[in-house]
Amino acid sequence: MNAEYVLPLRWATHRPDELAELTDYLAGLTGTLAVTVVDGSPPAVFAAHAAAWAGLGLTHVPPDQDLHYAMGKVNGVVTGLRRAGPDRVVIGDDDVRWSRGALLAALGLLDRYEVVRPQNHFDPLPWHARWDTGRTLLNRAFAADWPGTLAVRRSALPGGYDGDAMFENLELVRTVRSRGGREIAPLDLYVPRRPPSSAHFRGQRVRQAYDSFAQPGRLAVELAIAPAVGAALVTRRPGVLGAGVVAVVALAERGRRRAGGAAVFPADTPLWAPLWLAERAVCSWLAVVARLRGGVPYNGRRLALAAHSVGALRRASGADAARNLTTLWVPSQKGLLPDRPHRQSATVARPGSTS
Repeated sequence: MNAEYVLPLRWATHRPDELAELTDYLAGLTGTLAVTVVDGSPPAVFAAHAAAWAGLGLTHVPPDQDLHYAMGKVNGVVTGLRRAGPDRVVIGDDDVRWSRGALLAALGLLDRYEVVRPQNHFDPLPWHARWDTGRTLLNRAFAADWPGTLAVRRSALPGGYDGDAMFENLELVRTVRSRGGREIAPLDLYVPRRPPSSAHFRGQRVRQAYDSFAQPGRLAVELAIAPAVGAALVTRRPGVLGAGVVAVVALAERGRRRAGGAAVFPADTPLWAPLWLAERAVCSWLAVVARLRGGVPYNGRRLALAAHSVGALRRASGADAARNLTTLWVPSQKGLLPDRPHRQSATVARPGSTS
């Protein structure tokens, strides 16, 4: 298969059990496509990884020394993209687990698009993964969720992308789109993802809410939730709150059922959506406080930028201002047939749009 898998990795400590499982996954990948692990781990951990992967036939390198982005993942991704290799590249966090069939489908789509955004689902599903699945289902109810993995054409990112943006996957996609590339988000292209620890989950809540600064319309809705709930409580209208909860669960159920999602999202997961939305109602205001203080804390720094708009990226790159940039969300379909426009829905981001 003429393609490459790039895994950006940075583990602060040696994790024997997780390393064994990841090694098995990488061994399976090497039989399908070229694999490059860009490893920013400390020297002792890097050496342990090198020993575990000896003989697998993969490339194991540190990030390029001239890269100092705040988001260490981007240092790894850009290092991988700089290297000579196939044009079709799959970028995956260390917790995603592509199957061969899903890889073939994504790489096939790269023959027609510059970036492919699949859909993640947690496997296994502890309580905090179910909680976060509420977010996934609500995103799917309206459009598509953001995964921890993308497939992209190397030629679509000749200069890389800004690794000081908190929402680094959105920054990558918008950079591709600003240069005329097309994105497709097939709702029925599912890729399992291992859940984080509950402690890591708790530490991400405000940071993930901060990502909405890259999507002002979404941020406005999230900020309006807490005042709306407060008004309902003050005016003693519990029925309004009850109706709101029912509506949120119904929307999440719609997201669960779209494109065969019921096969990977358990029946109880829509019930977690109101909890996630209540969390986001609080964390959005905490994100505003962080913004006023100079940005969200990350790795000892404060990062103000969530992601650039497509328009800002286009102006910075000097791209043709008259070009239209298209994102396709592919609804339920059998066989991933993006070449059949009557089975697709599309939104077009005009110049200057922040999508």
